[in-house]
Amino acid sequence: MNEHLPKSQIDKYFDLEPITIGEVLETAAISVGDEPIESSDAAAIQEAVKRCINTGGDDLQGATLGDKAQAAASFNAGAAQNVNKITISEVLLDATSKLPQDKAVTCEDADLVKGAELRARPRAAARPGGVADTMAKAATVNLHD
Repeated sequence: MNEHLPKSQIDKYFDLEPITIGEVLETAAISVGDEPIESSDAAAIQEAVKRCINTGGDDLQGATLGDKAQAAASFNAGAAQNVNKITISEVLLDATSKLPQDKAVTCEDADLVKGAELRARPRAAARPGGVADTMAKAATVNLHD
């Protein structure tokens, strides 16, 4: 690619739409999807869904995605073996269609999702490739677009 092309010409060749929360959830489902969902993942998912609901829509349909994440994490906490645990991908499969509306990720969204994950996570860092980590990266990309 020629780095000297004006931005308007570059835009013709690339989809420069902002990354949405639904896309982040689906990306996390791919990147860490085989991992069992934990309460910290559920907290991050619930906060991400809340960010979509709080965009002016009255439809709480997306809340069921957050509820499903929490129920899966609760189930996993009592499951004896990893083979019986519900994975992140099972919860987040086709997440965008389960949201009442989608929205572009902002830095505020990323900070709130990270805070939710860290409050529920015994370790001091967000899960690499997880919802909070992917939200932070998406917010950075959106900031520079």
